Amino acid sequence: MIADRNFLAPDVVADPYPYLHALRAEDPVHWSEVHQAWILTRYEDVESAFLDERLSAARVRSLLPAEPSAQDRQSFDPIYRLLGNWMVFVDNPDHARLRRLARAAFTGRMVERLRPIIAALVDGMLSEIERERHVDFVGRFAFPLPATVIAKLLGVPEADLGRFQQWSQDVSGLVFGGSGGADRRERAVRGLQALERYFRDLLDRRQRAPADDLLSELARAEEKGDVLSADEVIATCVLLLFAGHETTANLLGTSLFHLVRHPEQWRWLGEDPRRATHAVEELLRFDGPTKMQVRLALEDVDFRGKPVRAGQRVLLCQSAANRDPERFAEPDRLDLARDVDEHLAFGIGIHYCLGAPLARLEAEIALYALATRLPQIRVVAEPEWHATILSRGLATLRVSV
Repeated sequence: MIADRNFLAPDVVADPYPYLHALRAEDPVHWSEVHQAWILTRYEDVESAFLDERLSAARVRSLLPAEPSAQDRQSFDPIYRLLGNWMVFVDNPDHARLRRLARAAFTGRMVERLRPIIAALVDGMLSEIERERHVDFVGRFAFPLPATVIAKLLGVPEADLGRFQQWSQDVSGLVFGGSGGADRRERAVRGLQALERYFRDLLDRRQRAPADDLLSELARAEEKGDVLSADEVIATCVLLLFAGHETTANLLGTSLFHLVRHPEQWRWLGEDPRRATHAVEELLRFDGPTKMQVRLALEDVDFRGKPVRAGQRVLLCQSAANRDPERFAEPDRLDLARDVDEHLAFGIGIHYCLGAPLARLEAEIALYALATRLPQIRVVAEPEWHATILSRGLATLRVSV
């Protein structure tokens, strides 16, 4: 019987793959007493679970006390109200409606027009790193790049980005299952309240004087006579700001960490900008920013003979699935030339990541620029990983150029 490990244990946070490999090989549908959830680790099962309508993404209530009192409901109202309107936490038909209305503003044209802006931001940030020579890559590049991009897309002033970092950290401890302690719900409430106040004020201004930005598009988005309510617009903005920089920052930091450890792959990437597309897909597969996603069983479901009961949580482990040897040859080997397009880093089905094109574009531009501008970059200290159950990313990565 395989040992039941805590995903917040320091060694599992630093490298979850040995434990995930053991689960996948010995107990691919594993009941975890520690996490009170079923853990799926094989590609076939994870893919199937993403597409199974008997498994619900509506898990906001699982973030709150099991039997909330009236006081709890009042205290945690922002969690119910804002996170409850996140399209990633709702099922159809509400999910389809929210996604259609948001996608009407989040078009390929909106993303592609950011290419020169992203390239200019990358160039400026790398110039600063070259001057300073010794920096925390996460703090000076991986976080501010996607945060600045999503702020520009939404129409948020860059001067306000510093405020968002703390608010986002307060929310991420709850959403990603962090080890933030007993007060993580209270901190998440404070962060959500601050974000709500900020975006409600900005929305009021955009409704009076629309601008050429995503917030203005969302405010007037319409699909077959349906429009987003003010609460839904604000919730969608909070989601896009949060998800639009958190996951991409994690992808950039983790990718550089691995590329520096694989110099032959680093050199290969820097030889041709067209290789960046392949490289990003392989890095997403090899060690993507989302370890797993949570689903709730709406009814009894059977996985490989294991009885998943209605109401139980199921963890769909993308990190394990993306290294399944039944799906990928030599899955623990980083190969940027690998032809891989079926990884599950962005999920699959109706909840496939809406921001995937933007994340890919940012990573392609940034990683190729790093490979050509700073080919001798070195990691000079042990990295610090975020201690979260669901996400995978670095808190710090000290580098020297």
